[in-house]
Amino acid sequence: MGGFFGAVGRRDVVLDVFFGTDYHSHLGTKNAGLAFWDRETGFSREIHSINNTPFRTKFEDDLAEFRGTCGIGAISDSDPQPLLVRSKLGLYAIATVGKISNYDAIVNGFLEGHSNQFMAMSSGRVNTTELVASLINEGDSLLDGIRHAQKTIEGSMSMLLVTEQGDLIVARDDEGRLPALIGKKDGGYCVSFESFAYHKLGYEDCHELGPGEIVRMTPDAMEVLSPPNDNLKICAFLWAYYGYPNSNYEGVNVEIMRCRNGEIMARDEMAKGTLPDVDFVAGVPDSGVPHAIGYANRSGKHFARPFVKYTPTWPRSFTPENQEVRNMVAKMKQIPVPELIDGKKLLFVDDSIVRGTQLRETVDFLYESGAKEVHMRSACPPIMYSCKYLNFSRTNSDMELLARRVIQELEGDEGQNHIEEYADAATERGKCLLKRICETFGFDSLGYQSLDGFLEAIGIDRNKVCTYCWTGKE
Repeated sequence: MGGFFGAVGRRDVVLDVFFGTDYHSHLGTKNAGLAFWDRETGFSREIHSINNTPFRTKFEDDLAEFRGTCGIGAISDSDPQPLLVRSKLGLYAIATVGKISNYDAIVNGFLEGHSNQFMAMSSGRVNTTELVASLINEGDSLLDGIRHAQKTIEGSMSMLLVTEQGDLIVARDDEGRLPALIGKKDGGYCVSFESFAYHKLGYEDCHELGPGEIVRMTPDAMEVLSPPNDNLKICAFLWAYYGYPNSNYEGVNVEIMRCRNGEIMARDEMAKGTLPDVDFVAGVPDSGVPHAIGYANRSGKHFARPFVKYTPTWPRSFTPENQEVRNMVAKMKQIPVPELIDGKKLLFVDDSIVRGTQLRETVDFLYESGAKEVHMRSACPPIMYSCKYLNFSRTNSDMELLARRVIQELEGDEGQNHIEEYADAATERGKCLLKRICETFGFDSLGYQSLDGFLEAIGIDRNKVCTYCWTGKE
């Protein structure tokens, strides 16, 4: 995924941007960067790899060298950024978050037209942010260019720019799949992917951009350069997993939504009579925990933490590039509490089940620790489609997804014509899917949250929420 933070003020904003960017570290593990504009010295910028070192550690030594009244920072799971761009529109810094689905077509269009080269990365790919800047530079002004980029890009792309006049410009992606919020305090403004990041820095809520909206900020004013459209399709998976607990999107708090989601899951299971008799309800750390708290509260079952994750050295299990190492790290992070596992019947709630890479290890670990029964619940519906709008997963093919692999095992290619049935646990095919996954991974039972239940937990107009990864419908 990735995230960004920017600020503009009458005074130096380096520390605000440093800490605001750091608060987005949960959104990416590959690259990070900071860029600042100062009236006397102009632009300064640093980019570092954060594959194995936290953001703060990488950038603390740079702080003494930075100065500026306008700046941006980016955490990225993909390409290095922010970039400094010199063009006919002037010199500016730019950071982006999103995914360009028609990437190849845009690159080829430039190469076959008036542009004969890009600065390729070691992989041979063009930096996504450079490609966005190239689209912007086709316009007659920054505003015209941003609008052109928004119309050209398929997928999603939010942009954050610092101009050579020291202004801060933010553009939310054209369908609002990702958030962009503005905070305000005396003498300045900031913009952030995560709202909690600026609350901790003394900013108050000022404005949440609508889809496609473009806003310019100076230390003294905020100006809407291009109004929002009516095409909101915010990513539902932000609430399921990616969003930080105390962030708000479209007025809905992440932690409250997750607890409510767990309550709805338990409510519906109780109504169907499928709630198992267990000693404890637990969440798979960390994002599964609030879903599990809601489930436990509604079901009346005791909440517990039968295992915890040891994260001081490896905060995220998919940080290593090697899959074998990632699996080993995931195993080593799981620290059991034997007194809460041995001889106990346990129900775990996870935020989602994507590829199922670590499911078997988790179940084996629990049974090896003495669990009597292990029941699994997913806080969202079966993921059937790889996201074509956001870089939220390493999955490159639908057939890497657990649910799709199991469908293929059950019915071969014919099964792929009945995905909607398999996603519905009330159908015969849906029951077969659950049974096969239980047999494969050793669960005593498995349940997925329904699409209706998940959307009820979010609580906004369901037509304004993107559920492509579950339904395949745009």
